[in-house]
Amino acid sequence: MKRFAWKSAAALLAAGFAAGVLAAPGPALALEDKVVIVTSFPKDLTGPYKKAFEAKFPGTTVEILQKNTAAAVTYLQETAKGNTVDLMWASAPDAFEVLKKAGLLAKYTPKAQGIPAKVGAYPIHDPDGFYMGFAASGYGIMWNTRYLKAKDLPVAKEWDDLKKAIYFGHVGMSSPSRSGTTHLTVETVLQGEGWDKGWATWKEISGNFKMVTERSFGVPEGVNSGDFGIGLVIDFFGFSSKATGFPVEFVYPTVTTLVPANIGIIKNPPHGQAAEAFVEYLLSVDGQQLLLDPAIQRLPVNPATYAKAPAGFPNPFADKSIGAAVKFDVDKSGARYNIVNSLFDVLFTYRLADLTAATKAIHAADAALAKKKNDKAAGLVKEARALLDKMPISEAEAIDEKFPGVFTSDAFKERKKADTKVPPRQAEIEEKWDAFALANYKAAKEKAEQALALLK
Repeated sequence: MKRFAWKSAAALLAAGFAAGVLAAPGPALALEDKVVIVTSFPKDLTGPYKKAFEAKFPGTTVEILQKNTAAAVTYLQETAKGNTVDLMWASAPDAFEVLKKAGLLAKYTPKAQGIPAKVGAYPIHDPDGFYMGFAASGYGIMWNTRYLKAKDLPVAKEWDDLKKAIYFGHVGMSSPSRSGTTHLTVETVLQGEGWDKGWATWKEISGNFKMVTERSFGVPEGVNSGDFGIGLVIDFFGFSSKATGFPVEFVYPTVTTLVPANIGIIKNPPHGQAAEAFVEYLLSVDGQQLLLDPAIQRLPVNPATYAKAPAGFPNPFADKSIGAAVKFDVDKSGARYNIVNSLFDVLFTYRLADLTAATKAIHAADAALAKKKNDKAAGLVKEARALLDKMPISEAEAIDEKFPGVFTSDAFKERKKADTKVPPRQAEIEEKWDAFALANYKAAKEKAEQALALLK
């Protein structure tokens, strides 16, 4: 009987949102005293929604547990038997796929009207009904206009632009193991360009990094402050920074994707009515318009909302070119999620000094070759770049089943440092990858230096 009462109340609430009759403050039906949400989103986003929802439903408090995507998934897995959380709220659809496959999400069909089936080529809501998209997100390049002018740097509009020597030491990014949105950025290039070419792109871009930040938020903060000039980010970081007055711009490269940011109800939620009401609020007219707040600046999934968007704000329902080049495969991303994260950390994050040293040597040899032709030196530089770009495993090997029990139990464990403890077999594999990277980076640097010596 209790279950029936919850569903009936939720259905009436949803109908009220769909019809617009709950626009005025104050609940039409009593909700529980709180709703508990675990989220990777910053306070700039969660704060306005918390305030608006609590105003609409006095007596219901929104409790926020702020964790990055990886840590949030791990938390929900570890607390499943004594669950106290109602909602998971994050960008990465592959994280929701992991929760769905683990049986940790409740099925729910939202009642809000006006939302299409897809944004670009991607379904807005999970076709199986376990999580819902509330905003669309793309991935690209953000830059500080004053920084680029002061350093006399051109604007980079494509991923390949960021491989150029002129950007050495001017680029920042987070690690995909620390940020679900960064993981999607990395995976987008891998899917858009293919495994080998995609990783080569990331190697050559990362060779120009000034730093890998502790959190995804650290990238826009670094660009805003001028700590570095260019950041690889999810789109709303660029839009919100610009809207709040920072001298920044953002561009979608051709190879990008457009996927929904999501919310899902946790299985057996302690505050079921409030959880469903929060989902309906996100998808309501008021909830969608709140995405246009200067501090949020996310792409609504209701096309009608764009009528009130500021001038120049992207509209993926009108501009079909955004994300058209990549049809993102969430199953592929989910299957190799932790392997991709581990590869990035072992090869880039923890070996950044070695990677940048090799990259710097290659840039110097390339510059010398541009002034003086030498076939032997050119051959050495080509060998150096091939060594830099090599990967320790193929795409066919990059599926968890290839390493039984290795990259599964701690698939979403947060990684901060090279000495973060991981299961013994995973540590053994990562040690081999590290030795592979160190040897190749050292050899690449030596060959580039040999080439440079021939050109002096």
